[in-house]
Amino acid sequence: MSLKPNFKVDDLPAMAVFAAVVQQGSMSGAARQLGMTPSAVSQRVRALEAAHGVTLLHRSTRKLTLTEVGARVQAHCATLVQAADTARDQMQRSRDALEGELRLSAPVGFARHVAPALAPLLAQHPALRLRLAVDDRMIDLIDARIDLALRAGRMPDSSWVARRLCSFEWVLCAAPAYLARQGVPQQPDDLPTHEWIGHESGAEGFALELVGPGGQVQRPRVAPRIVSNNQLTIGQMCAAGLGLAWLVRPDAEDDLRAGRVVPLLAGWQTPPMPVWGVVPQRDTQPAKVRHALAALQQALRGLPGTAA
Repeated sequence: MSLKPNFKVDDLPAMAVFAAVVQQGSMSGAARQLGMTPSAVSQRVRALEAAHGVTLLHRSTRKLTLTEVGARVQAHCATLVQAADTARDQMQRSRDALEGELRLSAPVGFARHVAPALAPLLAQHPALRLRLAVDDRMIDLIDARIDLALRAGRMPDSSWVARRLCSFEWVLCAAPAYLARQGVPQQPDDLPTHEWIGHESGAEGFALELVGPGGQVQRPRVAPRIVSNNQLTIGQMCAAGLGLAWLVRPDAEDDLRAGRVVPLLAGWQTPPMPVWGVVPQRDTQPAKVRHALAALQQALRGLPGTAA
């Protein structure tokens, strides 16, 4: 709905004051309701009348009565106040009530953790709905109308607001079948001779940063034979015996326990991967976002290989 060219925002407070005067039946009653002085109430009404060249109230020492135009106008002014009250209630409900649709974005590998994290919240609040967009791309939160996104790794500079939820430990893995065929690396210097599975962002090769016993650091460079844009797929190809891969511990835990992959280079670590909850603006977040962030943080920090 577009506003008319002669719409004046300055009229709105005066119209609300006029509606209060009619509702209370006096300037003093309206003043008490609005927390104003009677003279200030009277000035607002007179200013409204002067701005539009009409008389809304007949005033006497004993009472106020509506003019014909005042009677017509007051109904619309009362509707205006009611609409403002309704709008304020809606804003307060958005801030305080867990209801409406939560639009959440997560990478494919994270999607498996969303349901256990948010299931209690959804069960306790039937008016809350979830729309989960699973995508490994860095989608625009504004264009996609996303309330909350899960992101991993280094956060690029942007106007979005990121809250660190936890960190995931990396573990170097390979399938027993691969190791039987290619041998087990004993030192970081052995890694460049092995076949690698990596993310497509490092398709041309990447340097590992490994911190070992006593704090020594080595940075061997490796070139992947197989690349994918999806970390979950990288783990599946590693378990199939196609090469070595760095996997985040929560994703690899099932395969590690089942023996489908085994950890390598005990005592050598690489910096953990930070996990973020990202929202599109810095303003006060609605209850659905605040509670979802808290639930996700608690659930993710309970996973194996996860730190604050």
